[in-house]
Amino acid sequence: MIRLAMFSSAEKIKGQGVASAYRELLNLLAQYPLTYQMSVNKWDSADISHYHTVDLHFYLSSFSKKRGIKVGYVHFLPETIDDSLELPSLFRTFFYRYLISFYNRMDQLVVVNPSFISKLTAHGIDSEKIHYIPNFVSGQTFYQMDSLTRKQIKDEHNLNSHAFTVIGAGQIQHRKGVLDFIEVAKRLPDVQFVWVGGFSFGKITSGYKELKDIVDNPPSNVRFTGIVDRDQMNTYFNMADLMFLPSFHELFPMTILEAMSCGCPILLRDLELYEDILFDYYVKENSIDGFVDQVKRLKEDKSYYQTASQSAQRGASHYSEERLTDLWNTFYHSLHGANQVSHI
Repeated sequence: MIRLAMFSSAEKIKGQGVASAYRELLNLLAQYPLTYQMSVNKWDSADISHYHTVDLHFYLSSFSKKRGIKVGYVHFLPETIDDSLELPSLFRTFFYRYLISFYNRMDQLVVVNPSFISKLTAHGIDSEKIHYIPNFVSGQTFYQMDSLTRKQIKDEHNLNSHAFTVIGAGQIQHRKGVLDFIEVAKRLPDVQFVWVGGFSFGKITSGYKELKDIVDNPPSNVRFTGIVDRDQMNTYFNMADLMFLPSFHELFPMTILEAMSCGCPILLRDLELYEDILFDYYVKENSIDGFVDQVKRLKEDKSYYQTASQSAQRGASHYSEERLTDLWNTFYHSLHGANQVSHI
């Protein structure tokens, strides 16, 4: 049995993908009680210690021999934080150095997007200890409901059950493309738009004042729900006819996988970082005009819509819990085996 210690504070802040990815992995490993003796935020001796967040007390704990092999989950880098949060310059400089030091303290690193490998090596981190294991979602948590149920939940949320519904999801930040989401909505007044998410980091969110003004005074066909508990997200994705996320920068958004698992077509900005992880599972555009045209076509062309929906379902299958279970089990067992050999 592998003694596996998990360390995370991700669930203290609602509405962020790090917490969703962490919860999915815990749920997956809990299915193997005879394989893993798993603890969460405890300081008992472990064969493997997996750090999901970069808290200072976690960093200090990494100096203990009781931690075994130290695994770090890389959910962000300095350049990605710049797009999300407005931090005082002195604190930002210190934190970025600390972040890279934290990653260097780890024996192994796991990235959710292969594009991060070259960025980590640019920070002086050995590529040999970096592994790519993508995010995933459980089909038991996120699944497609029947058409009657979808109509009922639209009614329950005071949405027009006959109107084409577009959903965006995630923290309200400039990098998420919220301003473009709003502009597309303004050009399509017969379509209803819903953004699920809020300001997880409050006033230090980049562009907070401008975005808060829009949230408080949205166009008539736009609704902002605020932060929604994850156990409610399956309902929201099933209210949607389309998931639209015009982000300018991402890692591997859990919301995309969640929407795919619900059979919802995906419309995204054409970003290079999606090429190696989302393949042809989504519809892509680069401009507001292009986004508007795609929403119109998906709304009006049933054949085109069906093809996009099927592509999303193929994506859900590729990133299913079943497939990722093998990757995580292989990863942990290989580390444990190497550690056993080193102690012979």
